[in-house]
Formats: sequence, C-alpha cells, structure tokens
Amino acid sequence: MSGKLSRRQALALGGGALLGAAAGTGTAAAATDWIRLPVVTANIGRTNLGARDDAIHDVRDADPGHRPLVGWQEICEGDTGERPMITRYFGNLYQNAFLWHDRSYRVPLSVPRPWKVVSSRATRVHGGIPKVTPPRWINEVVVRHESHPDLRFALINTHYIANAYNGDNRADLRDEWNLHKRVHKERVLAQHRLGRLVIWTADTNRRDYRDATGWQAEQQVFTGGIDRINWLPGNGDVQLQLRGTRTVPMRVDTHDARVAIFRIRLT
Repeated sequence: MSGKLSRRQALALGGGALLGAAAGTGTAAAATDWIRLPVVTANIGRTNLGARDDAIHDVRDADPGHRPLVGWQEICEGDTGERPMITRYFGNLYQNAFLWHDRSYRVPLSVPRPWKVVSSRATRVHGGIPKVTPPRWINEVVVRHESHPDLRFALINTHYIANAYNGDNRADLRDEWNLHKRVHKERVLAQHRLGRLVIWTADTNRRDYRDATGWQAEQQVFTGGIDRINWLPGNGDVQLQLRGTRTVPMRVDTHDARVAIFRIRLT
C-alpha cells in the first residue's frame, strides 16, 4: 500500500477542514476493494454482414464471467441489423446508451450493471460527405457503481473519418479528421477538469495515433493499429490499473475487437 494519503483518507483522519470545504462535502466516502473492469472497443464492420451476430455475441463474452463495457463503431451504417443483435446480447443487465439516438447512434455505448449511467452527452463533430462519410459524433457517459455512488468515471466513444491519414491518404479529408481530434481533446479534458477519470474507446483511422489530449498523463492500452483504448486519470479519488489485454476475432472485416482488462477502486 502506498504511504501517500488520499484526500478522503485525510478527511477521515481529521485536520481536513480545508480539503472538505474544497470538495463541497463534510463526509468522506469509504474506499473500496479493487473491482474488475473489462472495456472493449468494437468496430462491427460492413464486409461480411452474416458474421455480425456471432461477432456481437463474442464481444459480450470478451471477458468470460464478467460483463464488459463496450464502445461500438459502425452501428447501422448501411442497414439496421446491429441494433437488435446488440439488444439480444446486451439486454436487461445493460444500458445501451445512444443505441436508439436519432443522430449519434453509430457510436453507442453498452454499460453493464453494477455500473449505472448518470449523465450523457452527444457532440456533433462534422456533417456527412456523400459517398465518403456519414456525420461524425462523440458520445460520452458518466457512470457510477450502484453500491459505491462516489466511484464514478467518464466513458467516451467515437469513430474518426477514414482515408485522411490511412487508406487513400486524402489531403482533402484532413480538415474533418483534424477537427475531430480537436473536439475529442475538448471532451476528454472537459470531463477531466471535473476531476473524473476518463476512459475512451475509438476507431481513430490513423495507425500512428497516440493520444487525444497531448498530455503525458494520458495512457495507451494499445500502441498500434487504428482501434484504441486510452485513459486519463482524474483527481486521484478513483484509481485505475491495466491488468491485461485481449483480442476478439470479429470475422466481419479486418477489425478485431480490442479488450482492456482494468481494475478500478475508490481510494
């Protein structure tokens, strides 16, 4: 155990009136044990549509015995098949945020119990370009643990435009990609400034992508490929540790789902 006292530990021991006033509360929340937290980024793809149902089933079992949090990409791009598939495998024990949103449905988030969505926000990045890209959005939720209301974090999911820095490498699409990067940074830092741990999932469509914010504190789970999971620590009340990674073969196209096995606790 670290010898450094957290803000809540200092309050519990006394002499923390100033810290308590700054936090806006006179009580300290109890620390928690470590809780397993699997997070998945899953692009469904469009090539082999018949493989989607099995792929979504396999994402649900990405960490056997545990319910994963999932950031999805390419939902309902071309048809509406994925919505009922996600609903089937991510049903009553999940909140499927944005899955039925009228505009930002392409990048929904599946959040399982014991986590509960307490707030959400959809941010439009840019409009669509005929035969090139649909409109692009950033979806975010704040979740809390049902048994530990102070154990909260933000989860953000998005999908950048393709062929700006990969594929065809079209310079005329880089304004849209660069705008997306700026808005992504703004949304991660907006949550961070509220003291929250931020985890984000994305198809970045750029293989040399490193981080959303440019901050040294932002951590990468995967350092190659275009499908990413990163995190930015908050004010220290919530601690996150990466314990391992996995890949889920999707068989729909060249994307495989990527899995980060975290553990999380309230300090």
